Amino acid sequence: MAQWDYKVFWDEALSQIHEELGEHEFSMWFNLSYESATEDSILVRVPSSFYRDQVSRQYQSRIESKLLEVSGKSLSLEFIIIKPNPAIQEARPAPRNEGSETEIVPQKPVRSALPSKSKHPQLRLDYNFDSFVIGENNKFAANAAMAISMNPGLNYNPFLIYGGVGLGKTHLMQSIGNRIWIQNEKSKIICVSAEEFTNEFINSIHDKSASTQSFKNKYRFVDILLIDDIHFLQDKFGVQEELFHTFNALYDAGKQMVFTCDRPVSELKKLNDRLRSRFERGLNVDLQPPNYETRAAILKKKVETRKVHVPDAVIEVVAKNISTNVRDLEGALEKLIAYAELVHKDITLEVAQNQLKDIFSQAKHGNVTIDNILRVVSEHFKLSYMDLKGKKRTRNIAFPRQIAMYIAREITEYSTTELGFEFGGRDHTTVMHACQKIDERLKLDPNLESTIQTLVRQIKEVSSKA
Repeated sequence: MAQWDYKVFWDEALSQIHEELGEHEFSMWFNLSYESATEDSILVRVPSSFYRDQVSRQYQSRIESKLLEVSGKSLSLEFIIIKPNPAIQEARPAPRNEGSETEIVPQKPVRSALPSKSKHPQLRLDYNFDSFVIGENNKFAANAAMAISMNPGLNYNPFLIYGGVGLGKTHLMQSIGNRIWIQNEKSKIICVSAEEFTNEFINSIHDKSASTQSFKNKYRFVDILLIDDIHFLQDKFGVQEELFHTFNALYDAGKQMVFTCDRPVSELKKLNDRLRSRFERGLNVDLQPPNYETRAAILKKKVETRKVHVPDAVIEVVAKNISTNVRDLEGALEKLIAYAELVHKDITLEVAQNQLKDIFSQAKHGNVTIDNILRVVSEHFKLSYMDLKGKKRTRNIAFPRQIAMYIAREITEYSTTELGFEFGGRDHTTVMHACQKIDERLKLDPNLESTIQTLVRQIKEVSSKA
């Protein structure tokens, strides 16, 4: 028996925290269990490094304060990672090594007939919660995704993640699938893009060797359905009808559905109203571009994964100069790593500035503000700044305003709802109508395209100097 046993204090501390936080938050993050103790610390079991990091950041000080309250002794927490394995009823920890944490991966028993399903065929192994960096821009979405992965089909169904390119929508969606797959490899999980779903549906109708019924059975009898980029379904009303019935079958059976989209579904103007209402029935969350701290954390996580040395000064300059999305950040880092490997040079601040100068320049163009767009367009058409934001609808003002809205939609990540607010508090449908009118006019007036290109160039020049 261990000389020090604080389990009674641990249980009481967690009981009180449970009451303070409530069932939902407690069940989401307190997947912890008492392991052992020393005179001044308690060793706690957690299922992954992701849990360890989140508990350490959000709850460790609270738990330690509560332990001090109930025991009268200052006790620190240390963590031991026991990765879950559904094939083993109970993971038994190995003897503890020196240091504050130990990672134990239980060995799988030998299977005589069936091979191990270590990877789902449609899911990327690197798209998991451990590699997803949480910041203020995505905390709500990440917490919801984690809750869904632990209790699929019970709450937040369907779950829709929307946002601009490269912000982590697919990563988060597949993380849900991977976590569920790890917990139960018998789960029937399908992960496809909306384009793949569409092509399969079309083939089931036209290909004699395919079967419409087999298509229906494939998608209507799954445990987890993950569909990426549902904005692709616009204008495809036959596929929308099929997805509508698939949705109903899965929803009624309590099966989890997760979708991603590049904008709120309310902005998918060519989507069946019945299907739109289904998407909006559950939880819709948006991903915003990461702030500087999150961008730096993403780069550091990537550097750790790649096991390369990148100075903090380089991470800092990349994080400061690229603020568009995660994909651009990772692309810049990959370019530096490739350069260093090919020319056998260390990654220094000078190397980073030389190799990424074009990317930094393009990224600055990505920092276009609505204010810059309004000022350049108003000056071009010899109007006042407030004319474009105002309520006047005369032709000499309405047309330039439509051009400004069109440009803003093309070169910024703003949604039409956000643009409507920036253009004098207008409804998002006004922005959509303006973009449609300019699209139609571009087909008839070749000079308009030249005008818009000139304006875009001027806007980017102004933005890069800001």
